[in-house]
Amino acid sequence: MRKFIFIALFFSVVRINAQELNCQVQVLSQQISGSDKHIYEVLQTAINEFMNNRKWTNDAFRLEERIDCSILINLTSRDADAFTGTIQIQSRRPVFKASYTSVLLNYNDPDFTFKYLENQPLDYNDNSYTSNLTSVLAYYANIILGLDYDTYALNGGTPYLQKALAIVNTAQDAADKGWRAFESNKNRYWLINNMMDASFVPLRECMYNYHRKGLDAMVENKDAGRAVIAESIETLRKVHDAKPLSFNMQVFFNAKADEVINIFSGAFTDEKAKVVNTLNLIDPTNSNKYQKILQTTN
Repeated sequence: MRKFIFIALFFSVVRINAQELNCQVQVLSQQISGSDKHIYEVLQTAINEFMNNRKWTNDAFRLEERIDCSILINLTSRDADAFTGTIQIQSRRPVFKASYTSVLLNYNDPDFTFKYLENQPLDYNDNSYTSNLTSVLAYYANIILGLDYDTYALNGGTPYLQKALAIVNTAQDAADKGWRAFESNKNRYWLINNMMDASFVPLRECMYNYHRKGLDAMVENKDAGRAVIAESIETLRKVHDAKPLSFNMQVFFNAKADEVINIFSGAFTDEKAKVVNTLNLIDPTNSNKYQKILQTTN
């Protein structure tokens, strides 16, 4: 009996103290010549442990509550311990009482350079810039957390978005690209600075209403949930009016366009027309895709 109680308590502790991220990591190196491929396997394992074994918040997560996400690193060149490539980040959120998961982020960062020696510890400090590799990983870990928390409580992700902003600030003197405003209008600097800007408040409100009041409600009342999602998309006109064709709106719809099409393909005729009109205005890049909504019949 004591052994049974011990085992039960052990697994209870494991479940309660699970880390926040369930991150699948893949490192591709096909574009780099050479027979020394072991280092990429070691790097992949090190990144996997960095993302999944580190405690990123003060909250208690059960195993099933961990945030599903993935990192795909595609390395294109190597010079000794210096690597260049891209890093694609995706995160997903389960929908209440459904087997469906909704994509929150699907972004490919083209400015990814770092130095790494095989079996080198991945050191990271919240208050200082120690390496570009760990700073980029920690930055996206906090972006993932911020977006996820924003979908469960209005502005719930603020503490983690503030951490991502702090990482950007500590990296301003780094030699690696992606951290500074003047380098591009579509990089890590602008992604987080826009999130914290007053002009993008409606986008964060949309994240909450779209998911918590919209998607989560569709299991109980499909039409009511869809109506909330339509209303949340309508509020994005404010962002478009203030910052037309902004980077963050592109990032949002890169994750959401296909899902929005699926949601409204089954809508009422007048509902379809209204939402497509709004989508064509605020997300013209995907306007051809949105015509699928009008072409479907109920």
